[in-house]
Amino acid sequence: MPTDGSARPLWESLHGTVQGVNKARNQDHYEVEGLGTAGAPLIMAVADGHGSAVHARSHLGSRFAVDLFVQEARLFASLAQPRGEGRPPSLAWLMRYAEYAFPRQLVSAWREKVLGNWERSSAPGDPPTPEEEKLLLYGSTFVGAVLTPRVFAAWQLGDGELTVVGDGGQVSVPLAPKEADLGDETESLCTPKAWLRVRTHWAPVTAPSRAPRLVALSTDGLSKSFASDKGFRQFMTGLDERLSTEGTECVRAALPEWLAKASQHSGDDTTLVAAWHTGDEPARQPVETVEPVEAVEPAAPVDMEDLRDPYRSEQ
Repeated sequence: MPTDGSARPLWESLHGTVQGVNKARNQDHYEVEGLGTAGAPLIMAVADGHGSAVHARSHLGSRFAVDLFVQEARLFASLAQPRGEGRPPSLAWLMRYAEYAFPRQLVSAWREKVLGNWERSSAPGDPPTPEEEKLLLYGSTFVGAVLTPRVFAAWQLGDGELTVVGDGGQVSVPLAPKEADLGDETESLCTPKAWLRVRTHWAPVTAPSRAPRLVALSTDGLSKSFASDKGFRQFMTGLDERLSTEGTECVRAALPEWLAKASQHSGDDTTLVAAWHTGDEPARQPVETVEPVEAVEPAAPVDMEDLRDPYRSEQ
């Protein structure tokens, strides 16, 4: 994980992945970087390739999803910070960017990456293949988050979980869909107009004490290993408690065994990336108070010109 010598970490991370029993390969992919400081924002992402014969290249699709999310997240984090002597964009502008521009840019980049990979790997003389069939081969879900001293934002498409343990110890899954998916069905990056199906969590950090204690991203192999949602939440509560009492290093050492047991129960690839809040960055800038927006599902059109210039004056 990169370090920022100019400031101590605000977050410590732990992560791991286990291939599912009888699986030919691990379809999950993940990445984590940064410290949560202004100079090194914390970025986390997990993606789960669908893995069936219809999605024969989904192990690539999940890797592309994570790599491209990290790129877009770096851009988003840079927009949230002051530039030189100027003020950063307003939280209202950043929220619109997160809800509308970010999902569209990520999905567009993923589709371009997938189609480019198809073209490079196809043999001369292969029969023409419709674009949607090409995308289907790479189908994947994703969950990603960005944490800076100013804002906590996250995005999700398809199954998996974003779990947040608040400053008071309360456990929530703010990006859980309103209705559970049926069986193995899930939304995907290969779905037409997938950016409209991306769910967004938006939570400005209005005070140091209001930052979450724990933020965790996991693929559905973890949640499916429990008999109920209650069991999954109890696991996350236990993770928070052990981080509090034993520290990050002890939990890191135990994590592979926990994931292996979960994978045995679910039979699926199992991945967890988590960040534990360790402290507050000195001399943080005051921020505007904006109420958190939970699980936003953008449907209304938005003028993309308004999102290209963060310093454009608002009417």
